[in-house]
Amino acid sequence: MLLDKLNGPQDLKGLSVLELEQLAGEIRDFLVTKLSATGGHLAPNLGVVELTLALHFLFDSPNDKFIFDVGHQSYVHKILTGRMDRFDSLRKQGGLCGFIKRAESEHDVWEAGHSSTSLSAAMGMAMARDFKGESNKVVAIIGDGALTGGMALEALNHIGHEKRNMIVVLNDNEMSIAPNVGAMHQYLGRIRADRHYQKAKEDLQSLLQKVPAIGGKLAKTAERFKDSLKYLLVSGILFEQFGLHYLGPVDGHDMEQLLETLQQASHMPGPVLVHVVTLKGKGYKPAEADSLKWHGISPYKIESGQVLKAAGLPMYTEVFGNALIELAERDERIVAVTPAMPAGSGLMKFAARFPGRMIDVGIAEQHAATMSAALAMEGMKPVYAVYSTFLQRAYDQVVHDICRHNANVIFAIDRAGFVGPDGETHHGVFDISFMRHIPNMVMMMPKDENELRNMLKTAVDYNEGPIAVRYPRVSGRGVELDPVMTPIPIGTWEVVRQGDSAAVMAIGPMVEVAERAAELLRREGLSLRVINARFIKPLDTAMLDSLAEEGLPLLVMEEGAVQGGLGSAILEHYSLTGRAGTPVSLIGIPDEFIEHASIEEQQVVAGLTPERLAAEVLALQPKRKRATNQH
Repeated sequence: MLLDKLNGPQDLKGLSVLELEQLAGEIRDFLVTKLSATGGHLAPNLGVVELTLALHFLFDSPNDKFIFDVGHQSYVHKILTGRMDRFDSLRKQGGLCGFIKRAESEHDVWEAGHSSTSLSAAMGMAMARDFKGESNKVVAIIGDGALTGGMALEALNHIGHEKRNMIVVLNDNEMSIAPNVGAMHQYLGRIRADRHYQKAKEDLQSLLQKVPAIGGKLAKTAERFKDSLKYLLVSGILFEQFGLHYLGPVDGHDMEQLLETLQQASHMPGPVLVHVVTLKGKGYKPAEADSLKWHGISPYKIESGQVLKAAGLPMYTEVFGNALIELAERDERIVAVTPAMPAGSGLMKFAARFPGRMIDVGIAEQHAATMSAALAMEGMKPVYAVYSTFLQRAYDQVVHDICRHNANVIFAIDRAGFVGPDGETHHGVFDISFMRHIPNMVMMMPKDENELRNMLKTAVDYNEGPIAVRYPRVSGRGVELDPVMTPIPIGTWEVVRQGDSAAVMAIGPMVEVAERAAELLRREGLSLRVINARFIKPLDTAMLDSLAEEGLPLLVMEEGAVQGGLGSAILEHYSLTGRAGTPVSLIGIPDEFIEHASIEEQQVVAGLTPERLAAEVLALQPKRKRATNQH
């Protein structure tokens, strides 16, 4: 096997086209086998095998820079750059990252877990190269879904203006995670359908070269004629108007055609866009048939494609989607808004039930936020369903267009807290810190799936401004669901367990962790009061003031950044009300990025465990006794 002899990209240089094609098949078999045990992003990587081989065959990584957008499609690159023997550890604690990781290899020059960043990064690297007087190649690989992101279009605008040497490879598989939407997608579809464009352009180029240059007038006429034909044929004209040379579309699974086109691009001056059409899931029938399901997959049986994920309790995401349908049945104002995540956000059933009230804007979180504000101002009830990590991209719009206008937008913030194998680029640990301080915002988080349903009802009934409910990437607790959803009074907490040794204010999954800590402490003869601090803003100030009067040791536990989190809000309240001396211990995610692992392992790294909480309570007991004796 050729794959067994591969130690690095230099080993590709002497291979023939036939051998590269053979190697492509071996890599696909390797990926299908390895990911059947580990899970991961299978379909995106199967689609770029030939493309990645061609890039490493023609160019000289790491001297030449490959900048992958997002990194979902980087497994082939990892295989070719000496990490094949680590694939058993893919996405596991201490193992191979599922995305590009600069600390892993000198060949990983840019890392990202969010889309549409590659063109800006490539522009920066091209400019740095020119400033330093170097001559290496810079190649950005971006998907057609990521190209709808505003940041990518901003970068295209600058790239076309600067005219620096670089190659943009547009990996066009008609998908991001979900099927693409929008005008850019339709434009690329027209290009894909027009197979005659490139030949016509080449024939015209040849004809013009044969025309004798009799004065500038004829030359200008010929150039205008060429431009007119470009407009007539449509293909690639948008990119050429941006200032990039356009090559394609190219069959991304035809090795000979790929090599020829990329070689041509490498010799052209200025920025070049190579339009490569690929099939997501190529070479594995289940992934070809359903690339949405196989974008990111759990372990599976190779022969049948059956996913091995054990059936369990519904995820919070599914509970959200079902509850939203119930509410929308009774309220025609409710519309769902998603930035290219209908499946991940649990909205596929909603889309089937209410196709006219499901708005997928593509990878465009900023647009989704501002559009939601306008929908709300016109009397609709927009539910903006978004992962916490992706909401970061719309921060200005949340402040400027939603909260400043006091627009009645409902935020359904999925993946709040740790997310497991996707790692630090996808953790939802900052949304409390960047949202709770904005005027007019209401924030809440449920302790279980029944409370999530009631919080959604609370949000739909609330008419006074923006309101957010955040929930984690885990299964529910299996509690009984109320037959009728009931709104929760804004800003009220609940005591879920009585105790007088200490009190812990916990949110979301940390309520269950606190209850388990209470059981550990009961064996020590201590009783821990567990408070479900379900409203992050506004706080239950009456309960906080009562706790301060009692003099109990107080703790806060949250699966979010300590800085600016719920604990910070409680300390601010005590400071502003003249109770700055009230001692409060904060347990949350420390000031660091926590890498990929299981959610449980990440919680251990952060100290979000029953044992840690119990130990903190025990440590506070002597201090309390000393204070009591002094009185």
